[in-house]
Amino acid sequence: MTAIHTPSTNDGWHGTIPSPQFPAEKGRYHLYIGLFCPFAHRANFIRHLKGLTDIISISIVKPYPKGDENGWPGWRFPASDDEYPGATVDHLFGEDYLHKIYFRADPEYKGRYSVPLLWDKKAGVAESAELLRWLPTAFNEILPQNVASIDLYPEHLRDTIDAITPWMQSHVNAGVYKAGFAATQEDYDENVIPVFGALNKLERIIAANGGPFVLGETMTELDIRLYATLIRFDTVYVQHFKCNLGTIRHDYPVLNNWLKGMFWDVEAARNSTDFRHIKENYTKSHGDINPKAITPMGPFPDVEEGVERDWKKLRIGGVKHPAVLEYEGKIPSP
Repeated sequence: MTAIHTPSTNDGWHGTIPSPQFPAEKGRYHLYIGLFCPFAHRANFIRHLKGLTDIISISIVKPYPKGDENGWPGWRFPASDDEYPGATVDHLFGEDYLHKIYFRADPEYKGRYSVPLLWDKKAGVAESAELLRWLPTAFNEILPQNVASIDLYPEHLRDTIDAITPWMQSHVNAGVYKAGFAATQEDYDENVIPVFGALNKLERIIAANGGPFVLGETMTELDIRLYATLIRFDTVYVQHFKCNLGTIRHDYPVLNNWLKGMFWDVEAARNSTDFRHIKENYTKSHGDINPKAITPMGPFPDVEEGVERDWKKLRIGGVKHPAVLEYEGKIPSP
């Protein structure tokens, strides 16, 4: 987690914990997130899963307003912890806007003011790059063995994780945004197909592995990556991002069962999820997509109950659109 970057071109600082410069210390680091953001959700999920809530303190921005078309002035902290449920004041500096945290690390910073942002209280620098790979093991040396032993990138599954990650990231995690922010009909038509081709593929992969996780009995970083997107899918991506060739709860029985299991069985998943922040962020901060900022009540319930424990009873679903099926066939099997 070093402060090496080029202000005019880079969106963040890059490095890892633990390292000689950034040791694993309780109370040294502070995490800035938005509960609405799937990428921040990953970090918060890990913070709960690995017992880091007492090791890494946290501040949470409001889900809206986002700012103008250029993102200025960006995400805001509430004036008090009572202003917006789930959002907090800036517990570290008492700032009103997230961009001021970036400027504290670099007054010449020219990148995006995004979450998650991890602040080192001693060095006065921040990390806004991908935390998913190294954060799960960053504090193992000071954690109880039962928590430290949770390995989201186990040796025997690394080749499979590395094979699935690129297309999951491109077609699912980022794919919903490519479709949702498409500026033309042609761009939308092109980008919505890979989303459902990848979901079709994941439906078959999880069914073949027999659940309860993507690769079977072991939870990996793939589950956290997928959860942060699928928990938002029926809730906002179907209507807001026009990803409506199908829904998780009606067209993907296996993925829906996986999602129900993650939410109801994995405490870290449930505790890191806030549907009000998710719904109001998307619907009230994208004026070009939803100019009247009306937030739909549905779907209801947010996550269905009743996890099927016998995965063999589940029908393998998927979207049957010809272009989706063609794209699914192009995705390599792990």
